[in-house]
Amino acid sequence: MQSGKKIIQEYRRRWHMLQTVECMLYSVAAVILGFVILGFWFSIAAFVMVFVICIAIRKPWSLTETKVSNHIDTHLKSAEYSSSLLLKETSTMSSVAQLQQQKIIQRLEADILDVPTNTHIKRGVIILIVVIAMALLIRVFGVAHKDVFDNQPNSQEPAIEFTHSNTIEAISEPPVLMSVQLVIEYPSYTQLQSTSTSKMTITAVEGTRFSWQLTFDKVVQNVLIEGLSDRDITMSSVDKKELNTFKKSIVPVSSGYYNFKFTDTSGASYTSDIYAITLVPDIAPVIQVSGLDPFTSFDYLDKKQLSFTAHLTDDYGIENTHIIATVSKGEGESVKFREEQLSFDQVLKKGEKVSTLSRKLNLNDLKMELGDELYFYVEAIDTKKPNPNISRSETFFAVIKDTVTDGFGVEGTLGADLMPDYFRSQRQLIIDTEKLIAEKTTISSSEFKSRSNDLGADQKALRLKYGQFMGDEEDSGLAIDREVPEQLIDPDDPTAGYRHDHDSENEHNLVEEKEEHHDHDEHHDHDEHQEEETSPLEDYLHNHDDPEESTLFTASLRSKLKDAMAQMWDSELQLRLATPEKSLSYQYKALELIQEIKNSARIYVYRIGFDPPPIKEDKRLSGDLDEVGNVFKKDKTTFEDNYHFMRLSISILEDRLDANEKIIDQDRSIFSKAGKELALLAIKEPSKYLQTLQQLKRLTEEKQQPKEVLQSVRKGLLRAVPEMAATAFKNAAYQNTLQLLTIKELQNND
Repeated sequence: MQSGKKIIQEYRRRWHMLQTVECMLYSVAAVILGFVILGFWFSIAAFVMVFVICIAIRKPWSLTETKVSNHIDTHLKSAEYSSSLLLKETSTMSSVAQLQQQKIIQRLEADILDVPTNTHIKRGVIILIVVIAMALLIRVFGVAHKDVFDNQPNSQEPAIEFTHSNTIEAISEPPVLMSVQLVIEYPSYTQLQSTSTSKMTITAVEGTRFSWQLTFDKVVQNVLIEGLSDRDITMSSVDKKELNTFKKSIVPVSSGYYNFKFTDTSGASYTSDIYAITLVPDIAPVIQVSGLDPFTSFDYLDKKQLSFTAHLTDDYGIENTHIIATVSKGEGESVKFREEQLSFDQVLKKGEKVSTLSRKLNLNDLKMELGDELYFYVEAIDTKKPNPNISRSETFFAVIKDTVTDGFGVEGTLGADLMPDYFRSQRQLIIDTEKLIAEKTTISSSEFKSRSNDLGADQKALRLKYGQFMGDEEDSGLAIDREVPEQLIDPDDPTAGYRHDHDSENEHNLVEEKEEHHDHDEHHDHDEHQEEETSPLEDYLHNHDDPEESTLFTASLRSKLKDAMAQMWDSELQLRLATPEKSLSYQYKALELIQEIKNSARIYVYRIGFDPPPIKEDKRLSGDLDEVGNVFKKDKTTFEDNYHFMRLSISILEDRLDANEKIIDQDRSIFSKAGKELALLAIKEPSKYLQTLQQLKRLTEEKQQPKEVLQSVRKGLLRAVPEMAATAFKNAAYQNTLQLLTIKELQNND
């Protein structure tokens, strides 16, 4: 059983639909009447005006559920004026009201279709039928607006001239073309009005329908259209009794040339001149994006926004446009892609030929993180039907730089991964420090200092971890004597025990004294070692006494790691002093050095060369060639000549002219195929090849042609046939430049 409120809602939707149908009937009637009397554009305006007026009168938006309930109570007695109970919640009603509600629901399910709606569908249908009848009467009595479908003969002189093809001698006067009309119906998406013309050479957009109508003064047996397809197209007769008016509608698939041919009642045939149909393809939308670089990178603290403007142009209008954005996460085999379709900030008006749209992209809204990359481009679709043209702009890139990424690295050719697992910890310290700085105003001073000191302890722990890879054996991580003489301790400096002070004069003096003492001991030991034999295992020992020798890294990595640890010292100092703002610069520097260390470690793969099979010693130097054979290879190249029949026609014409012979039926078949090859060239340069094409067409239909016509056709074909591509051959004789120029000039003037 349906709920009562759902029954009311379904009846309301049915009422809305009937109101829309009624308005559509009135609007269609206005379209038909306006098209017959005033024309196409006035009919469109009449449709919009009538539909808007009807909707304004009906006001479907004012039809609420309460009004529907009152309407049901008025027109359905079984509702007992209780349909308003269906709009209330059952839990808020009394038991008697609930019983009445269930009773009304059962009755409405059975009788709701009997409730009439306040619409007049029948009246709309009657008006539409009357308007159609009026339109037919107007067209019959000739008072309609002269539109593109008018079949009356064109008052202009016919633009087609027919010539006798000499196949059968004419017995009587040939039929005369009284009128010719060509109706050009452009595709609907172009919004171009159909036109009528008497010119047979036309240019139109692809998908255009061409309708020809030819009227003769006498009866004609048949009329053909040649050249638009592989087979001749037969025009149909309008009046089967008279047989003097013929028409045909065609949608050509490609540009080309055509002509008309008709046969009278005596069997004589007549052919017209050749006319061209040029189909212009619908150009895809052009997209120009400005205000944006091809590649953009952002640091972690930057404002991650991209702003750009897209300029869209199309010859017949743009249907839709959007932004295709792809976000990549991860790297290597674990990379993941997520594609999204984004819209512009402005709404595109469908059908506009020129449009300018802008968009602001926020990388945070795309849920991008450190190391993520964004690829996006603009895509536009035009209004072409049924297969629209789709264009896309160049691809733009944006990336959020990540100073540290997960990766596997091996130093040199070692067979172990020496990179520690602590390389991401420094970045975590940076994140925690920035979080502490942001929360400084919301927490107490004691908590702020405590958390800053804890971060300093974490920084120290990280520094000691790196110290292990430097070969340090002490907790300090630097393997130097941290004991400072009492006379060098400053009682006013409470940080003397924690600071790695590069500016302390006392520390430099201490280091210099230790270096002098070290140099003295080293000189003394050197004299003793000269007397002793060097241990043969000296080069293979891992000496933990010298931190410079005990590290697992090379000298370049060791120096970078020492610099990173020095930055950690300074970062720890500022954190201990509760000044985390000053420690950030040292932390970022340490992070960059750690990244450089990771990038310095690479895996080296040895190049594998050719491993020949082992030589059989029993066969070696034996001179046995039974199993040795020669290798033969045959390669046949195919050459596709697109002008084969044109070259063959030239040869035939030369033979017929030399022997003074007539053209035979076999020659006409070759001339017909040559005409198709020449038509492809004539489409590009009609002024150059159209006359030759017409003369070649005459040769295929007429038995006798003057010698001058044959010579003209041969010359035109020689001019149209391109030169053969150069092929490799042995030059039998030397030709100088003067000879080559002379031969070329003779060929041009032939």
